[in-house]
Amino acid sequence: MPLPEFIRKQVDTKLGAYCEGKVPPHVRDKLRIAYRIRGNSVTVFEERPRWDKPDSEEWTSLPIAQFRYDPGTNKWTLYCADRNGRWHKYDLANPVKNIETLIAKVEEDRTGIFWG
Repeated sequence: MPLPEFIRKQVDTKLGAYCEGKVPPHVRDKLRIAYRIRGNSVTVFEERPRWDKPDSEEWTSLPIAQFRYDPGTNKWTLYCADRNGRWHKYDLANPVKNIETLIAKVEEDRTGIFWG
């Protein structure tokens, strides 16, 4: 089930601004932070040019965080990826109605699970 339209607009506004502001303009040809929406999940990922084809237009991506929206409770839950790309609930953040709260948890990254 896709995100409700007003929730999607909030994601585009809040997460879009976060991703845009995360990378300084002078390195955006080497690093991008972006997000994808699939159903009720929003995945933030880091993109870099392929190391084995630096002159190509291809970029690789690495998952950073995932936000999952529960339409029954109108709350977001934050997940982190393990080294195998499997998602696990981030125990230091409770489900919340405001995605900005979880974006702040990703930025804070007390454990180093998101940004290393």
